[in-house]
Amino acid sequence: MRRRFESWARPRRPELLPVLFDRRRIYVLPTRFGLWFALALLVMGIGALNDNNNPALLLALLLAGAANTSLLAAHLQLTGLQIAAIGAEPVAAGTPLELRLHARAAPGRERRGLRVQRGHVAATLSLSDGAGQASLLLPTVHRGWFEPGRLQVSTTRPLGLARAWAYVWPDAPMLVYPAPEAHGPPLPEGAGTHALARLHPAGDDVHHLRSYRRGDPRRAIAWKPSARRDALLVRAYEQPLGADVLLAWGQLTELDYEARIRRLARWIDEAEREGRRYRLQLPGQPALGPASGPPHRHACLRALALLPPAGGAR
Repeated sequence: MRRRFESWARPRRPELLPVLFDRRRIYVLPTRFGLWFALALLVMGIGALNDNNNPALLLALLLAGAANTSLLAAHLQLTGLQIAAIGAEPVAAGTPLELRLHARAAPGRERRGLRVQRGHVAATLSLSDGAGQASLLLPTVHRGWFEPGRLQVSTTRPLGLARAWAYVWPDAPMLVYPAPEAHGPPLPEGAGTHALARLHPAGDDVHHLRSYRRGDPRRAIAWKPSARRDALLVRAYEQPLGADVLLAWGQLTELDYEARIRRLARWIDEAEREGRRYRLQLPGQPALGPASGPPHRHACLRALALLPPAGGAR
């Protein structure tokens, strides 16, 4: 019955924002407490009529009027509410996506404790000076576009006797990056006019020490500092500015399709951490870079995230 009602309720398809809640989109029903309250009023009213007890009958009618007013008040909590926009920063697959919902309404009416829900995930929305925001942490599984789906905005204020709710179905997919490989080899060797100036790992001119990563050569491990820190440390040697890193799809022929994507995503993050310039080459697409920085990282991870699934790849 719930699925049938949701398929019938408005909206029935994704819609562009902003969206205004009017009386045709808002639904109101009694809560469980409201049904119990109505039953108690019915018993009270029947008893007052049987006993010809006018004060008890008057009390039952007054309480019924208050309950009826709460239905209207719950409806007014949502009437005129505008869902202005939603947004989220891209995250790696498997990391919760923080969906931010922005709402507006004309000032003059207090709107507190509204509930925004998607499935089992919920957040509270309260408006101050006609504007408010709610944040939902939604689970992600796959890379690519993430559809937020239908969101429910509801309230049981002021008395908890009735629940008013409305749906919004934003046509605004969010981007989910591919999950980087947990462990893997270090970045490939740089290429460029100054690439030959790179120090050999067997040399003595160490740039800094970093934590050991799976795939690092044993000869690069700094054993004495590792013993003092009680953790494996690796000597990292200075990288010349001209040594651009090439991250090419064709270099990873030993990996399957999705493993290549995860390996490249890991190398992109590693290159950013080390301040390296890098170029990404994917099949059927122009090369990205060489460059570095947040815009370049986003462009590369976006290209990886939007690669077709393994079955649709050429």
